[in-house]
Amino acid sequence: MTSTHDGRTVTAPDAARSDGLLRFALLADVVLTGANGIGYLVLATVLDSFLGVDRSVLYPVGVFLTGYALWLLTVARREDIGRGAVAAVIALNTAWAVAGVLAVAVDALTATGVGNGWIVFQGLVVAAMGALQYAGLRRL
Repeated sequence: MTSTHDGRTVTAPDAARSDGLLRFALLADVVLTGANGIGYLVLATVLDSFLGVDRSVLYPVGVFLTGYALWLLTVARREDIGRGAVAAVIALNTAWAVAGVLAVAVDALTATGVGNGWIVFQGLVVAAMGALQYAGLRRL
């Protein structure tokens, strides 16, 4: 939305943008994913026994999540958010959520009860992020 006053054009504040929900969902994903990734890297020696997930899994997952969060940040900060990039984010979030539930179902990580609970909880949060991102994408 623009208006003219004394020959100058004024653009409406960002609040009028149709991508506000999508940017919020992407940035929330950045924070949660980045915190998880850094947490796995920094706390792997504590989390391995608590969650029952071996450090040989926690370290690569931490690296992946940290890198993924940085990529998400670049997607969220673009002037025009690319639909293809958001579709990839949603697909990756869906795959992560399904993989987590399947890993628990087949006991792939031999996690503790707390670890299995954490994996399922994390999957639900990631699925919720994907759903919120999908809703934001539909508003574009």
